Amino acid sequence: MARLFFMNDYNCGCAPEILARLTKENLTPHVGYGSDEITKEAAQKILDAAGVPEGGVYFAAGGTQANSIVISHFLKTYQGVICAQTGHINCHEAGAIEAMGHKVLTLPEKDKVSAAALETYLKAFYEDESYTAMVQPGMVYISHPTEYGSLYTLSEVEAIRAVCNTYGLPLYIDGARLGYALAAKENELTLQDLARLSDAFYIGGTKVGALLGEAIVFPKGMDKLFPTHAKRQGAMLAKGFVPAIQFSELFTDHLYERLGRHGIDMAMELKKGLLEKGYALHIDSYTNQQFVILPEKVVQALRENVDFEVWERKDEDTLVVRFVTSWSTKKEDVEKLLSLL
Repeated sequence: MARLFFMNDYNCGCAPEILARLTKENLTPHVGYGSDEITKEAAQKILDAAGVPEGGVYFAAGGTQANSIVISHFLKTYQGVICAQTGHINCHEAGAIEAMGHKVLTLPEKDKVSAAALETYLKAFYEDESYTAMVQPGMVYISHPTEYGSLYTLSEVEAIRAVCNTYGLPLYIDGARLGYALAAKENELTLQDLARLSDAFYIGGTKVGALLGEAIVFPKGMDKLFPTHAKRQGAMLAKGFVPAIQFSELFTDHLYERLGRHGIDMAMELKKGLLEKGYALHIDSYTNQQFVILPEKVVQALRENVDFEVWERKDEDTLVVRFVTSWSTKKEDVEKLLSLL
């Protein structure tokens, strides 16, 4: 049988609608560096959808790049960024934030940041009489969904925002898989909520149907020199219209929502099948990442036909495995995977 691919959600090119739009625009000349009309059009579609028509949008090539340029833009040289112990910037970006000269300040929480833990950390920090000799907390980072596919509730993010307001900290939300979060039945946060509660967030395209690209949204407006900062960090595309074309299409006829919904449908089909077969879930994820506990022998046999990722060891005999569905996952592939378990 052909190999099954559940390793990640960026394993195919792009949605057919995007490919058709790119083909249509292929020989049309555009001004470079994001000064073209399509970039303006795509940005306005996003801002209108987020309910902040006067905000700003910057298109980056990928998620690590987006995180690096946003975080380094907000922070002063002596500041760090607070996140969960399992935050993507702490675990899976190869020290990209530290390479920009900023420390990642981790809370002792796995998965989600809580307002209570954040406030405890900040209160203890400022009670230390030598805090001026320490790396200063300069902003807060969360992702929706989280690294484990969990979803923040509206009240949780509102509570985090309240703590940020108390301590004067910007809140930044990583939306690499935002399309899948928005499509989940259990999701409470809308684009408008993200815009209202954050100082910046990004809408992931790479993992939700685009060839590449992320849309960084500044709800209160983009600093006019943010592009200069991005350029200095090697994060300005000469062909800035390429991600813009894709996001213009993603925000036409609800394509972004439809692609996310398909990924969720496939994930829930897989989750249902895993539970019916008696397997335990490591975490009850409502999004397109499913974490299941499998005997190591089953994992070894499964590798012969399926690409997936071992997330961590559960105990001596079992492993936590991550299966990822996407906008391009076929239902028959989910059925074939379940038949092998």
